[in-house]
Amino acid sequence: MVTDAEWAWIRRGLRFGQVFEGTVVKVPRPGAIGIFVDIGLSVGGFVDVLLLPDEVEDWPVEGTVADFEIWWADSRQQIRLKPSDSRYLRTDFMDFLERCRPSWPADVGQPVRDPGPVAPDELRALFRSDAPLANSP
Repeated sequence: MVTDAEWAWIRRGLRFGQVFEGTVVKVPRPGAIGIFVDIGLSVGGFVDVLLLPDEVEDWPVEGTVADFEIWWADSRQQIRLKPSDSRYLRTDFMDFLERCRPSWPADVGQPVRDPGPVAPDELRALFRSDAPLANSP
């Protein structure tokens, strides 16, 4: 679990459609909720059941390494993903996209929206570290 300030910091670097190689780490209730994916960040990735194939046997299993795209990120401190590989997408994905997220093509490449302001104390705490910042000289 990360702080709200850390989550805001991570979100600032994310773009819709950004591709990460990830490993499926958990399929808790096949066919019911979705899959959890480790994409190498300090927050988890999740693919919702709505984006996965109807047939559970077509879902990627634990240990599967594949590419995943950022589909959404909100205040839940979890990155919502979409499989890049069509084998792991619902078969009617294009129809689903037109009905549920017609703005997707325009969203790709756009920054993931900021969830709101971070309290100054949280932001200061984020920068209190012995490690130099990436943008530091």
